[in-house]
Amino acid sequence: MSVAFTKETDLEATAADLPDRPISQHPNLVTPEGLAAIDAALAEARAAYAAAQVAGGVESDRTAMARATRDLRYWSSRRASAEMVERPRSLDTVAFGARVTFEREDGRRQSYRIVGEDEADPTKGSVSYVAPLARALLGRSVGDVAQAPNGEVEVLAIE
Repeated sequence: MSVAFTKETDLEATAADLPDRPISQHPNLVTPEGLAAIDAALAEARAAYAAAQVAGGVESDRTAMARATRDLRYWSSRRASAEMVERPRSLDTVAFGARVTFEREDGRRQSYRIVGEDEADPTKGSVSYVAPLARALLGRSVGDVAQAPNGEVEVLAIE
């Protein structure tokens, strides 16, 4: 049979059906820096969408248009639901936006800033406020011991 009569997977058509990026059910708390990052991502998504339209839209590159549309929906939604939380005024207890240094049972010392879901990046020293570690630390004071997912941690400093 000729290849002309077989149906091959149309990668562009498949890409055009990209699923939406999942939106968290948690409140969209953000730091001032997190809000700025959302604004930048939204501007980038708008630019990508405009570029995909200029390039001919769906007819010429379904993948670029689908990705741009999906990202624009996501970042528009995240911007609309963002609730900015100012830096904590008191450093008596661990709060959203604070950096907390703690010691694990094995002696390792770590430090993370507790931030919103979109700005969390543990490799860069930030963790989402909904992460189990952050939930264990929120509301604790220096010297308190908390039960974290991988054992106990002691709060050493709050900045």
